[in-house]
Amino acid sequence: MGGLPPVDAPAPTFELPIDGALYGRDRLALGDLQGKWVVLYFYPKDFTSGCTLEAQRFQRDLPKYRARNAEIVGVSADSVASHAEFCDSEGLKFFLAADPGGQVSQAYGSWLGFLSARHTFLIDPEGVLRARWVGVNPAIHSEEVLARLTELQRA
Repeated sequence: MGGLPPVDAPAPTFELPIDGALYGRDRLALGDLQGKWVVLYFYPKDFTSGCTLEAQRFQRDLPKYRARNAEIVGVSADSVASHAEFCDSEGLKFFLAADPGGQVSQAYGSWLGFLSARHTFLIDPEGVLRARWVGVNPAIHSEEVLARLTELQRA
């Protein structure tokens, strides 16, 4: 696993495949979200209990994130098709991107060799990494990220 990228430095760029039918395009790049805050969260696997809970909490809080000019992007090694099924099953309305080879997960120090570790990164509208969480608790994590986002926006 590579090292974690430093806070207050440019976030590693990425471009990953997403479900074109869900999002109206087949790929998502960090640059596509310039001008917005980005919650980039890595998780091990679609349809597992912790990952489902984490996704449900982000979905529950999605209106609060959008009100703060923030987009949520979930990344795992699962396929685009698996992500589409997961979004449909859980009613997810934020981006899920496929990282099957783990290149982006590696760039963020979140790769365990065959799946992504549960890490989250908060990136500001200029593409600078402003906060990170390692080994998160899925039940309360969205609230933690939202609190930090609010704090950073007030600063």
